[in-house]
Amino acid sequence: MFSYRHAFHAGNHADVLKHLVLVATLQHLLQKPAALMVVDTHAGTGLYRLDDDYSATSGEADEGILALMKYMAATPPERPATALTDYLDLVRSFNRDGARLRLYPGSPFVTQHFLRQEARDKLKLFELHPTDSQALVAHVAQLKAGRQVSVARQDGFESLRALLPPPSRRGLVLIDPSYEIKSDYPKVADCLQDSLERFGTGCYAIWYPIIPRPEAHGLPRRLKTLAQQAKRPWLHATLAIGQREEGVQARMPDEARRRPGLTASGMFLVNPPHTLKPVLAEALPQVLAALGRGRGQGFELESGN
Repeated sequence: MFSYRHAFHAGNHADVLKHLVLVATLQHLLQKPAALMVVDTHAGTGLYRLDDDYSATSGEADEGILALMKYMAATPPERPATALTDYLDLVRSFNRDGARLRLYPGSPFVTQHFLRQEARDKLKLFELHPTDSQALVAHVAQLKAGRQVSVARQDGFESLRALLPPPSRRGLVLIDPSYEIKSDYPKVADCLQDSLERFGTGCYAIWYPIIPRPEAHGLPRRLKTLAQQAKRPWLHATLAIGQREEGVQARMPDEARRRPGLTASGMFLVNPPHTLKPVLAEALPQVLAALGRGRGQGFELESGN
């Protein structure tokens, strides 16, 4: 169960969607003065190098954050989406030398960037992978955030239960497993159901891959049903960059052709900020203009109360 390493995929189009949503959600939630607790159930290592062997092997950042940066620098839209600008500025802040991006912040570092010391916001990080958990501890230590950020090598699905509801009754939970095994899909749904029973007003953000697997196809429908049964608002956003054109595929190295990679993913939120849908409606067309690469590209936004 420990074969998955997010370092291969750091900064890809799925990360762009996930972290764009995360930035916009945090910016809204942190407008209120009361403390916010954020839980990341599958935190990874927190920070990734885009010039190491993992990223170089996959090349996924080249068609994700690096392509987005290049597009926005060369042919920026007349009115860049505010959320997209904020997200890119955040990534740049980890690469202050101005050269090609070498570091990409994972969800823990994206979140900690926005948290407030004076409000006593908290970030709870869980990572079960032994190597990634060790790296996460080392990376978090560099933040010198003290008690604001805690790390535990535990199952995030299980550990979340003891944290809900948070003392302040304000919380954001990011659920982002690898889905390398089929049981992750029902675990996500079960986790959301249990969490809504414990803390019905919390904001829950769930990432999932869009792949030809029944479990992946059925997950957003199950999440929508759970939100409706709990009578909570929801938002579903998807981004598909499409298939590479045959000519481009033929010119790629053999290793890259053997690893076609993910082409689409989704974010499902329960109790999303009311501002999030218009924010994404502005930003996602610009993301797609930068990352779209052929047949099947597009984005969708759906919401309900």
